[in-house]
Amino acid sequence: MSLNTYQFDQVRVRNKLARIVILHEYPLSMVHHIGFKEFVVDLQPMFKLVTRNTLKSDILKIYDNEREKVLKMMDKNESRMAITIDMWTSSNKKRGFMVITAHFINHTWTLQSRVLRFVYVSSPHTKDVLTEVLVDCFLEWNIDRKLSTITVDNCSTNNVMIRLLLNKLDTSSLMLSGFMLNMRCAAHILNLIVQDGLYIIGDGIERIHDSVIYWTGSSKRRQKFEENARQLRVQCTKELVLDCKTRWNSTYLMLSTALIYKDVFSHLAKHEISYTCLPYDYDWELAKDICGRLSSFIVRLSFSLVRKYPTTNMYFNLVCELKIALNEWSVSLNEMISTMAESMLAKFNSYWANVSVVMAIAAILDPRYKIKLLEFYYLNIYGDNSDLEIEKIKNLCYDLLDEYGDINESSVDNEGNSANTSSLVAQMKFRLSGAMSSFDLFVNNSSSSSKKHGSARMEFDHFIDEGVLKRSEDFDILGWWKSNGLKYLTL
Repeated sequence: MSLNTYQFDQVRVRNKLARIVILHEYPLSMVHHIGFKEFVVDLQPMFKLVTRNTLKSDILKIYDNEREKVLKMMDKNESRMAITIDMWTSSNKKRGFMVITAHFINHTWTLQSRVLRFVYVSSPHTKDVLTEVLVDCFLEWNIDRKLSTITVDNCSTNNVMIRLLLNKLDTSSLMLSGFMLNMRCAAHILNLIVQDGLYIIGDGIERIHDSVIYWTGSSKRRQKFEENARQLRVQCTKELVLDCKTRWNSTYLMLSTALIYKDVFSHLAKHEISYTCLPYDYDWELAKDICGRLSSFIVRLSFSLVRKYPTTNMYFNLVCELKIALNEWSVSLNEMISTMAESMLAKFNSYWANVSVVMAIAAILDPRYKIKLLEFYYLNIYGDNSDLEIEKIKNLCYDLLDEYGDINESSVDNEGNSANTSSLVAQMKFRLSGAMSSFDLFVNNSSSSSKKHGSARMEFDHFIDEGVLKRSEDFDILGWWKSNGLKYLTL
């Protein structure tokens, strides 16, 4: 053991106190709690406990220091920023808030994510108000000329907001003059798509919904329901759940759970006079069919969300599978299902038209997929027009390469070469492994041939013709591009 002189530092301990409050979200008033005061006095009598206002000031100083670090890091970083925007209303004061997050790749080829702003947005949330908040944030962080895409919810206000943004930003600094700026949130569009489909078949679902409300309305009814289930030898492994109109997966959970107790509902209807909303047989058949189809949406979304950071190249094939499934449902012999699918497909196609270009380019830049993934899926999605659609994507890649090539050439002239969860998830992995095994077979049985171009475009042709890497779940795509930076300088 060695003994060292201890020197008390009031400033350092105050900083630690502020960081504890930030880390654990303790209330600022804790510094006035009697128990906390007594604890601090016994622990370190020399520490002068601060007031809540001083604590607040210390926290804001930490924020300013951290913000300055991030600002310097982002100023030095040459990567473009992908922006995501979330808005919600607080449950207590019903106020609207916006959080703006930047995603980018730093100089060590590591994916970064930083919350730039968490801000109260005054009502009404009009296009002009939202645009002003975003522009202020971009200018404050000096990233208005570094943007790649902005991902927002799928609503008309956001569409107009993006158009207003394009008028306020220097479009020459955006990729293809802002053609690829607007992206729509996949999770939000899935919610809207399924809600549209469920609305078409709402009557049958409503009867199941009313039945669940009836038998979960009181503890006495719940008990009676469970007793009858045991009498009929139906295991009560799951409780009845009521759906939430704004969460489509809750409707799936309500239907799938109610189906387990179908016979219990019928048995109780014979003995409970006040229970008058028993679903018809065709309601149950429809619910069973719907659950089978909705499960593909559930497991796909669950599969995406369990990943720590699901980037576009990871879920492009999921979106393609969804489009193919909806196309198949739309020609179902069950008129109700086909009507539901057509409604869902109309909304999905609008989403697909908006984002498929960016997602396809991201998939091409994954050396495990390249152009082969498009050839594999587009033949099913577009049929005879698949070659034309793939050619459109390739031409966009060439256009982007031309833009980046110009930047690189200018950089070389001026500075020299600078190129240095659950069963659902398991089910999804099984389904995708089948689809991707078919893709592997497709790759093995096909060959590559690209037209040859000059300058930066030649990199793309060489990249495509080189073939795809063997797929692996733990593949480090950024690590691969870092190690191949000299080979594909512009790409």
